Amino acid sequence: MSERTITRRSVLKATGAAVAAAAVPAGAQAADAQWTVAETPTENTLYDVQYTSAGAYAVGGGGVVLERTADGWRKVLDGGPTGNGNDLYGAGVTDDGERLWFVGASGAIGEYDVSTGDVNDYSAPNDVTNNFNDVAVTRREGEAYVYVAGDSGKVYSSFDNGETFDEVTPGSGAAIEAIDFHDPRGGHLVDGNQSVFATGDGTTWEKVGIADADVNFYGVDSDANDNVWVSGGGGMIHDYDGAGWRPEDTGDAGLRDVEIERGVGYTVGGGGKVYRRDGSDWTQEQTPVGQNLKAVVRGDPPIAVGAAGTVLER
Repeated sequence: MSERTITRRSVLKATGAAVAAAAVPAGAQAADAQWTVAETPTENTLYDVQYTSAGAYAVGGGGVVLERTADGWRKVLDGGPTGNGNDLYGAGVTDDGERLWFVGASGAIGEYDVSTGDVNDYSAPNDVTNNFNDVAVTRREGEAYVYVAGDSGKVYSSFDNGETFDEVTPGSGAAIEAIDFHDPRGGHLVDGNQSVFATGDGTTWEKVGIADADVNFYGVDSDANDNVWVSGGGGMIHDYDGAGWRPEDTGDAGLRDVEIERGVGYTVGGGGKVYRRDGSDWTQEQTPVGQNLKAVVRGDPPIAVGAAGTVLER
């Protein structure tokens, strides 16, 4: 059995998605749901959003961390883990949902305890102060494996909850745009050289695509060795089923993030574009904003975030 018994997607269910699905038929939910704008206490760009055991959190410019509460979104951290105001570009959650990890500019790495509000600072590992674009986290709080995607083309991996980091360059040194893991040591990343890499041990990486894609890659969703989704420029989505990559064209928007589970999910991008996949096809959904969207997360409700402090809830 996999060591990863509580996945990020399990956390989403624990926060209410499963209950909501049981209460309302799935078809009715999809037909009736609309994207609405939520008020937030920031005008900084929000770059990532995740669900934890305590609910949803978003991270963004100036080192801001926002929490979704029953009374709306509130700021729980300003200035990032060091207090220097470094932008936060990526976030990840431990398998038990108890810790929110975030990374960003100038080597920023932080761990936020969603129960106590305490912040641990792991910034500048090995004295590295490059920008970090994304982070994937596996296992439970206190014993997390942490994988940081670097703008210099390196992956910084910690197998002792952030105390020490090793580094490796999977490809040519192009910036790693996004990283995601489906079990403690198995995952995928995409880089600025139009490449996808896979690992099964968390330390060695193999290029697995995508030939002749002709677009930049921005987002990756790693659900298994043979179940991977990549979003990119020109409205392109690529999915891998173990036999090969299949391209799908949604339009012309650059798609910054993709989240899929069992064929159902979302991708978001430029101009406020949101596309929903329901089993087999992508359908554009209407949104009330034209702001560029940076990230999306499934849950109750699904949430997309982007420029100027934009938060959309479905």
